[in-house]
Order: sequence, then C-alpha cells, then structure tokens
Amino acid sequence: MDVILVSSRFAKARTIKLTATRLTMAALLGLGLLLVTVVLAQYAIVRLQPGAMTNELRNWLASVQEAEQKQQQSYMRESLDTMAKRMGEMQAQVLRLDALGARLAKTAGMKPQDFSFDEPPAQGGPYIPAPQQQDISLDSMNQQLGSLSQLMNDRNDKLVALETLLMQDQLSKRMFPSAAPVKHGWYSSNFGWRIDPFTGKQAMHEGVDYMVPTGTPVFASAGGIVTYADLHPQYGNMVEIDHGNGIVTRYAHASKLLVRDGQMVRRGQEIALSGSTGRSTGPHLHFEVRYKGVAQNPVRFLQKAAAG
Repeated sequence: MDVILVSSRFAKARTIKLTATRLTMAALLGLGLLLVTVVLAQYAIVRLQPGAMTNELRNWLASVQEAEQKQQQSYMRESLDTMAKRMGEMQAQVLRLDALGARLAKTAGMKPQDFSFDEPPAQGGPYIPAPQQQDISLDSMNQQLGSLSQLMNDRNDKLVALETLLMQDQLSKRMFPSAAPVKHGWYSSNFGWRIDPFTGKQAMHEGVDYMVPTGTPVFASAGGIVTYADLHPQYGNMVEIDHGNGIVTRYAHASKLLVRDGQMVRRGQEIALSGSTGRSTGPHLHFEVRYKGVAQNPVRFLQKAAAG
C-alpha cells in the first residue's frame, strides 16, 4: 500500500510505502501506548480517589505493609539481641580489666585510693552541642561496639604482658642479694686485699666479715636454692645459696646450720647461727657474693638495693 503526502511545504508530493512489517510495528506501538494510558489512569484514580480503591487492593496493600513491619521488627530483635550479647561480653571484659588493674596497682606499689577501678571516672564540663546532630543507626552502633570490644581485648593483652613484666621484675629483685645477712653488726674486715690474720702476709679477702656474737641469727640475702650446707675445711659450717643468673652467696663460720642441701629459701629467711668454725679467729659472719664464680664486693650489692 502506498500513501501519497501532498503539502504546500513540499516541492512535490511524497510517497510512503506501508509494508506489513511497518504496519505491525505501528500496531504494537499503539497497543503499548494504550496499556500505559490505562495503567496511568488507574493509578491516578487510586491516588486521587481513595474511596474508589477495591477491597482486594486494600487487602493486598495491608498484607504488604504488615509483612514489611514484621520484617523490620524481626531485624530490630536480632540487632538488639546481638547488641545485648556484645554488651554482656564487654561487661565481662570490663570486670577482668578492673581486676587486672587492681593487681597491677598493687604489684607496682600504688595506693588503692589512687585508682578506683570499681567506679566510673569522674567527668564534667560545659555542654557544647555539635553543629549537626545525627541519629546513630543500629549498624553504626554495632560497628562501634565491635571496635570497642577489639580495643578492650588489645588493652587486656597489653596489661597482662605488663603484669608479667612487673612480676618478673619483682621476682628478680627477690632473687637479688639485697638484704643484709645480719640485723646488727659492723664490718671487722672489708672486701679486698688485706693482711691475713694467720700468715701475716697480704692476701685477698673475697667477702666481708660482720662482727657479731656467737648464736646471732643469719638470714638469706635473697631467695634461692641451697646448694651447700655442711662443714668446709676453711669456711667452717657454711651455707651456699644459688639465686639464679649466675649469682651465689655464701655464709661462713656458722655455729649451727638451719637449712639443708636442695632446700628452697626466701629472702630474709633464717638459715644459720653465727659462730667461729673453720679458719676463724673469733665469732663473726663471713659473707660472700659471687657472680659466675668470681667474688664480688657484697657492699655494692647492698648499697645498690638500698638506692633502688
């Protein structure tokens, strides 16, 4: 079929051929426009005239809204349950941190009133609101709770490591010769070169002598394990204690030994009674400190402990 277009705008008449394909496409386009017009008309009726809404449509809309509300309520319950679980975990972490902080304060020698771990920190100051107030969403709160939980776990690990270091430091101090072996007494012979009382020749004195009467209690200068507690040809009745890290102390010329080989002793524990056994000119205590087998001046150890 041919369609002839005649117009004063055209210099000559135009002819359009209407083939079967073109006619089909035109029909489909017209049908689509008709359907869109009908849908828009129905939508306008529903939106502009609520009274014209059918019961089926109302029921369908109500069921959709109810399903959405149920889904939101379920999401809220799940989110609240998750937050409650995390809050419980964080409360347990706070209790552990409080107990750990109290132990650290005690280990470090701090006063209990300086750190009140069972009370919230005091806060205050004028209220200056932020320029833009934004509500915190559940997702944002969950993320903040998760980050805070990770931060608390990290702090807990670091505090435990610090507590271990403090305990090791305290243990090292207890194993360091820091306490005088007798409570009263004066040096009758210091560490170093001296005139030997038996030969009259110059000789090395590898310890210090405390002038004390027979039977004076002798105490361990530090904690350790007794490696020798017996009669020695020159030291007489002697106690030797290994404190670890190559440090050994000796207590010689005792009248009586109160410990045995292999016994563990603590700093300040009574280990012997002074006397004048072995190579001795009279009642006194010979005290030595050795590091890796080499005699050291015991006075320096005691002075260092007193300064620390």
